[in-house]
Amino acid sequence: MTEKDRLEEAGKAAAAENAAENGGEERDNLARQLAEAETTIAGLREAILRERAEIENQRKRMQRDLEQTLKFANEKLLRELLPVYDGIEHGLAADTGNAEALREGMQLTLKALHKLGESYGLVEVNPIGEPFNSETQQAMNTVPSSEHAPGTVTMVMQKGYVLNGRLLRPALVSVAKEPE
Repeated sequence: MTEKDRLEEAGKAAAAENAAENGGEERDNLARQLAEAETTIAGLREAILRERAEIENQRKRMQRDLEQTLKFANEKLLRELLPVYDGIEHGLAADTGNAEALREGMQLTLKALHKLGESYGLVEVNPIGEPFNSETQQAMNTVPSSEHAPGTVTMVMQKGYVLNGRLLRPALVSVAKEPE
């Protein structure tokens, strides 16, 4: 082997040694980057799990709040109805033979009940003398009448009610027709 060959071999050996050292540093660098990436991934996984738990807790809170709202939705209305209950109970408990006083008490109780209903948007449908309207009334029968125009409500058998523009119950009515 010539001197030149020995020098080339020594150069190659030095280059291989240098590459091995650089490769080792590169491996260490890659290992460090991998460890950092794994740490970041673990942190993100933990954050996702926390977010999922928070969303689930929020869903449960909303469900509980909805149940409470539905359970006590009529609380205000019923609280305002209590004086009407009291009025009826006092009227029934009164030991009076005076029918007029009892009637007057019932009228006051009914007036309080109507006022309460109106405060919640309840409107009475009492169409006596008005033209028949199939949207808010239900004709139960027709009666021949010379006093009323045909198609006019002559009698209300049961009042109807509308709540904030929505029909709750139609009025049951008799409607006039031409006399025979």
